Amino acid sequence: MRDYKARFIREAIRCNALSFGEFTLKSGRISPYFFNAGNFCNGETMSIVGQCYAEAINESGLDFDMLFGPAYKGIPLAASAAIALNDVFKTKIPYCFNRKETKSHGEGGIMAGSPLQGKVLIIDDVMTAGTAANEAIEIISHTADAVLAGMIIGLDRKESGGGNRPAREFIEQVYSIPVLNIIDIDDILEFIRSSPEMSDLIKPIMKYREAFGID
Repeated sequence: MRDYKARFIREAIRCNALSFGEFTLKSGRISPYFFNAGNFCNGETMSIVGQCYAEAINESGLDFDMLFGPAYKGIPLAASAAIALNDVFKTKIPYCFNRKETKSHGEGGIMAGSPLQGKVLIIDDVMTAGTAANEAIEIISHTADAVLAGMIIGLDRKESGGGNRPAREFIEQVYSIPVLNIIDIDDILEFIRSSPEMSDLIKPIMKYREAFGID
């Protein structure tokens, strides 16, 4: 496993962004694990997380001009990744984000940050069915000066997003863009298998994976 993947998992577990138990998802499925990027909520953690995103982005070789972080959880991810790209890879990348509601005063509008233009890489936390991804893609698709370069997420649950195929693949095929990730559920399983104290988690995750997972 790549070092940045293991660091991401360790930090996610440490701050309870990745937790294990019994969780009801939006889909109604009962999952033995849950990922909540809202628990990436201090400077040390965001520095680690931003570096993991930056390393995955740099490793991909993807050509892009700016980052777009969908409200709300994508906003700090875009900021931390932009900082890490600058500090670690000496790449100065602007970023922007949307508001949930249009601002009627001040500068107004639904967007904030750098102008949304050029080749845009969406950065977000997790992909299950791809609903949030579609919303972000729609914003960029309806912006005259912007084109989709791709998307990067922290965790790909590798579950169905349309028919008998994973949400990531569905997004890639429909919009003709690459969808990158730092980790997926199989990386989590690999990490758990290398940690004897977590061995009791393997069976419920495998059972869920067999029921709802798609490679």
